[in-house]
Amino acid sequence: MFSYALHLRNFKFYCIITPYTTNLVSKTKCKTSLSFPKLENTMASKSSKPNRGRFVCSCFIVIFFLCLFAAINEVRFSGFLRLGRCALSNETAPIRNESEDLRILISVLTLPDQYLRRHFLRLVYGTQTWEGAKVDVKFVFCNLTKEEQKVMVALEIMLHDDIIILNCTENMNRGKTSTFFTSLPEMFNDTSGVGPYPPYHYVMKADDDTYVRVNSLVRSLRPLPREDLYYGFVIPCGSMDPFKHYMSGMGFVVSWDIVEWIHGSDIPKKHVVGPEDKVFGDWMRWARRGKNRYNAKWSMYNYPDPPSVCSHELWNDTIAVHLLKNQEKWIRTLSFFNHTHSLKPSNLYHIP
Repeated sequence: MFSYALHLRNFKFYCIITPYTTNLVSKTKCKTSLSFPKLENTMASKSSKPNRGRFVCSCFIVIFFLCLFAAINEVRFSGFLRLGRCALSNETAPIRNESEDLRILISVLTLPDQYLRRHFLRLVYGTQTWEGAKVDVKFVFCNLTKEEQKVMVALEIMLHDDIIILNCTENMNRGKTSTFFTSLPEMFNDTSGVGPYPPYHYVMKADDDTYVRVNSLVRSLRPLPREDLYYGFVIPCGSMDPFKHYMSGMGFVVSWDIVEWIHGSDIPKKHVVGPEDKVFGDWMRWARRGKNRYNAKWSMYNYPDPPSVCSHELWNDTIAVHLLKNQEKWIRTLSFFNHTHSLKPSNLYHIP
């Protein structure tokens, strides 16, 4: 509320402006008060009435325009305040972090002694960029058995914090994969209720000779169901039916509810021996799990040399390439996908 008082000699004029900001209209209330001293000479008073009348009229006109001007500026001022509040709100509003929309754990099953392989894979995964997801890469193996391993692996953990050591004896087809999936809920479920649930929407089990293009994986998984999902390269290689048998161990993905089911079900506990990817497929079939299945063929495939029914030429529409058994195959694959394209120019080096 704004009030204006104007004193013009013996004439007092009060103007009160009450803004109604809901419709940006101001209501103006004005009243006048006239006070004149008693004049001893009545004739002089009467003779001055015409002049006073003109004076009062002039004052009314002036005050009317002053009130109108003040009302207009008050409305404009209110608008500026609202605009300022709007701009401030937009600047200070929390920005939604899209990287939390999708959470993926890529678990690379490997061996404790594979120090150089893990170092190389950290370079491969660590130099990739992706959008719209939180992706963690962990290296998984069974209990350490050598003094050298205890020191070397401890150093890796201290520096990278990306290793999971399972309580098992190192093996490939005698329960390592079962132990891994069974252990995950106890490792990652936050019982305090502070962290997100599920900790990961998807868990990928990958081999250490598989090149995973993380951004392609994220784009592929984003539109898919986040429950009862079983995703990968369908075996047999000639089949395109994801319900035919099972997904290849090169790199298959399941949703977190399946991980929790494995943790609590007796079916995986009773059937652990055999090719780990086939055994996993047996669990899905026997329990009628994985009703949402996705065949990622031919975005996932084996390296083209040697050629086989499971291999494919390198091409841009790729999520994962398997059987990179030596450095030459890795280099050719990384070069094909221009993996080092984001290398920044510098005076410190020259790489043609």
